[in-house]
Order: sequence, then C-alpha cells, then structure tokens
Amino acid sequence: MSRQKKFILQENEIPTQWYNIQADMVNKPLPPLNPGTHEPLKAEDLFPIFAEECARQELDMEHPWIDIPEEVLDKYKNYRSTPLVRAYGLEEAIGTPAHIYFKNESTNPLGSHKVNSALPQCYYCKQQGVTNVTTETGAGQWGAALSYAARVFGLECAVYQVKITMHQKPYRSSIMRTFGATVEGSPSMSTRAGKDIITRDPTHPGSLGTAISEAIELAMTTPNCKYTLGSVLSHVSLHQTIIGLEAEKQMAMAGEYPDTVIACFGGGSNFGGLAFPFMRHKILEGKNTEFIAAEPNSCPKLTRGKFAYDFGDASGYTPLLPMYTLGHDFKPANIHAGGLRYHGAGTIVSQLLKDGLMKGVDIPQLESFDAGILFARTEGIIPAPESCHAIAATIREAQKCKESGEEKVILFNLSGHGLIDMPSYDSYINGDLRNYSVTDEDITRFLQDVPKVL
Repeated sequence: MSRQKKFILQENEIPTQWYNIQADMVNKPLPPLNPGTHEPLKAEDLFPIFAEECARQELDMEHPWIDIPEEVLDKYKNYRSTPLVRAYGLEEAIGTPAHIYFKNESTNPLGSHKVNSALPQCYYCKQQGVTNVTTETGAGQWGAALSYAARVFGLECAVYQVKITMHQKPYRSSIMRTFGATVEGSPSMSTRAGKDIITRDPTHPGSLGTAISEAIELAMTTPNCKYTLGSVLSHVSLHQTIIGLEAEKQMAMAGEYPDTVIACFGGGSNFGGLAFPFMRHKILEGKNTEFIAAEPNSCPKLTRGKFAYDFGDASGYTPLLPMYTLGHDFKPANIHAGGLRYHGAGTIVSQLLKDGLMKGVDIPQLESFDAGILFARTEGIIPAPESCHAIAATIREAQKCKESGEEKVILFNLSGHGLIDMPSYDSYINGDLRNYSVTDEDITRFLQDVPKVL
C-alpha cells in the first residue's frame, strides 16, 4: 500500500465476548484480602460495594471468554469498532523503518476508551435494580463516561473528581454535569474520609486514592447505590479487552502482527484492554511480543514500586490488593496527565510484571508533551496527556529501530483525545511545565504504612 495513502481499518463486526486473561495465566493473581481478617475475598464479599455481576467477573479465574450482554452490544455499536491507523506521518518524522499503528479510542462521543466499561457497569447495576452509582475520576474521562452511561440506563450519578485536575480541566466537570451528574472536588468536606484528609493536610491537591475513598463511602452510606471503578480492578480490564480483540482482527487485515504493544499506564485498564488479547498468544503459543506500559516518571509504581498487599484508596476502605504500589498515602505531583496519578497497579498487571511477561517504562512530563506535539503535527490528532506517554514510549522504540535498522511492527493505544486538555498544552507551549520526579526517600516514606510487602 502506498505510504501516501492513510491506512485505516475498521471492522463492523465487533466482538461478542470479552477476554478474561486470568483464566489462561500460569500464575494466577494472588487473591484480594479482607483487610480485617486477611482472609481471601469471595465474590459475595464485594456485593455491598459493586454490582454483583462485576464482583463475580472480578474473581473469575475459570472462564476465558465472557459474553457481552446484548443491551451493552447495542450501545457499543453506536461507536465501535474504532479505527486501527497506520501512523505514516509519525514514521516519516522519526525516520524509522518500524511500522507504527495506533488503535484510535478517541473517536467515540466521549473521547476516550473509558466508556467501554462504563456501559456494562451501569447495565449490570440497572439489571440488579440499583438506582444510584458513584465513582472517582482523575482527569475526568472516566467521570464523563460514567455520567453518560448512567444517563443511558436511567441511573443517578455522583462523581468525586481529583481537586487539582478539576482546576486544570474545568470542562470535564461541565461534561459530567451536562449528562446530569453531581460533581465534587476531592478531597471534599462531604464525606468523613474527605474531612479527615483535609484535617491532616488542608492544601492536599487530591489523588485518585482520596477520590476512591470518598466515592466508596458515599456508596456504602447511600441506599440502593453502588460504586463503579474506571481502572485498576480486573473486571474493568476485562471490559476493555474489546479494544485488543478488535485490533487483532484489524492487524490481520493489515497482514501484520505486532512485535511490540504499548499503552499508557495509570491503573491498567487501557493497557490491559489492548495488551491482554495479544498476550494470550504469548502465554498459550509462545509468541515473542513485547509489552510495554508507559507511566509518568512522577508516579513510578511499575518501575520503582514494591509488590505488596496494599489498599486501593487513601482511607483503607478497599480490600487489600496484591499490587505494585508506591503506598496508598502516596501524594503524586500535580502533573497534567491526571488519569495516571494513581499509587498502584491492578492485580493482573502486577502478576504479569512479576512474571516478566511485560515491563514498565517511566516518562518525564516534558518528554510526554514533546511526543504529543509531534504526533499532533504529523497525524492531525491532539492526544490526551495520558496517551502522550504511550506515544513517547512508541517514539523511543521507533528510534531504536532507526538505529538498528530493524523493521519492527509497533502497536500503541491512543486512549483518548486532548481537545479538553488544551490548557495543559498552553502551559507546555508557554514553557510553564516542568518535570517532576520522586526520590527514593519519598518512596520509602510512603511505603512505611503499606500493610504487607511481599
């Protein structure tokens, strides 16, 4: 195919099942623990917080394929499948022999991959007779997606948005409110958890850990309300595998197979969504594909965290999760990739990292925006600051190919567009952004209160 012709593949027949990698893993993730008894959790232990079907999916180690409900499929068909695009412009700018493809999850009306899990979570809540859902959000993509999905299925929605990103990205709150959700900046004075955090640190900028604590508290104290989550947990990554399953078909249409699969990393949902379907071939068939998760240099749980049983939130409301973590009290720097400012990695990814089936790389903030600007100028899409980390990691790999002359196939996930993140780009263009890093001393201090390092 001519390099002058844009290569976009779109498969109208979308998958009818999600892929559950837990069933195929040689070493299963360690079980979440009850924080009081330290006994392994059963699905019914999660019923007070989550929709029952989501709780079952969370701990399912048996079934590799899980049917997508018809009503969810009908909603998916409004925007799926999403395009697989050959990034010829980026290739030429780098001067690499690598073939670079990206799965464009920015094309749906919500602008990111998050709606892939928001729809089924709200569907399962509705089927159970739940009337209210609540959640946290960092940069706001998940809050926007859940607000929309709740409206689709007739549910009331309350969102706690990390306070600093609420100021950095005010229009994301506007989107949530447009769909009818109520939005609070976290930490807030509306919950016990929020009050305690503000009492300890009146200027706390908020984190996903603080917002999770507040959302869970609201769910536990509000009748007929369930908590929903946009990343980290296994059932969220399960729903996102529709990304990789589509990409598999589309790569076959292109006549290629990825040597390297890359996605940005906050808690693991978009990474797992793209990577897990391809990783099954590595696990079951020995395919020699490399998997790279790109995280911020300022929040390096994969590259510098410890594998431990830790809480998923700042106040200790969640079960203890076996994860690579910086400590549930970790206070991340105020970077503009708000969706990646989370202290821990999901249990599946943590086990895969421990087993050497993938690796993490950390990306400084300025390098991520350098990459985003280059991508925008060569491909015509302004990426979300989170996605810029995946682009930066892709550029690193493509430059290695340039130096070695190796013609690799690289696939990355463009998890969302950055059209609502333009103040971040303004700050970068004006020279107001800087890199943040965390010291070994800081990491040691935040890890002191981790319940159990493994």
